[in-house]
Amino acid sequence: MSVFTHLVAELGRLLEPVLAESATAAAIVLFTLLVRLALFPLGRAAFRASTPVAGCLPVLLQLPVFFLMYRSFSSGDELLDHRLFAAPLGGRWAEALEQGGLFGAQGLVFLGLFAAIAVVAAWSAVRGRRAAAAAPAVAPVMPRVKGAGGAPAAPSAEQLAAMRRLGGVLPLLSFGTLITAAVVPLAAGLYLLTTTAWSVAERAWLQRRSPRTAVGATAGAAA
Repeated sequence: MSVFTHLVAELGRLLEPVLAESATAAAIVLFTLLVRLALFPLGRAAFRASTPVAGCLPVLLQLPVFFLMYRSFSSGDELLDHRLFAAPLGGRWAEALEQGGLFGAQGLVFLGLFAAIAVVAAWSAVRGRRAAAAAPAVAPVMPRVKGAGGAPAAPSAEQLAAMRRLGGVLPLLSFGTLITAAVVPLAAGLYLLTTTAWSVAERAWLQRRSPRTAVGATAGAAA
């Protein structure tokens, strides 16, 4: 049994008196939150760096966890019989459709998962478009990069345009999670939902704090 399987199983046992059959599903969500909490300093540093490469690093570091999740609920033995309500955590949407159709007991669990992922993706898209539209207004109060001779260098028009384009397109990629969740085991879908929701909430929190920090730093420099 892998370390991941052992940790999820132990968390599930702790939650079982309260959540019964859905304890392992809750353990997956809790485990995902713990992973993201551990990666939070890296995510904050990537946000401050504001580069695509830095932003991809937290995602890349999660891939081994997702792979373990997929393997544990695809070919493992100990966790395959656990459920989220009526649906087995190792089951896929195609299997749920075969069991009872789109609105069967298992199908409804997957529909609930897809609806939650769609809400998170829509939230991400809306926030991304707002951030992209506000980029020109925020740029004057953001800390400027030192140019030649130590003089502050403002972002160029091309850089601001690129930021707006990326801000409008990248959030839409969250909707791709729906496609992935439709073909992976339910447990992996829960992981995707939790980590995507964390990413959107984390970025919203960092964006909310960033203008305040930048304004404070600018005021301090002017004083």
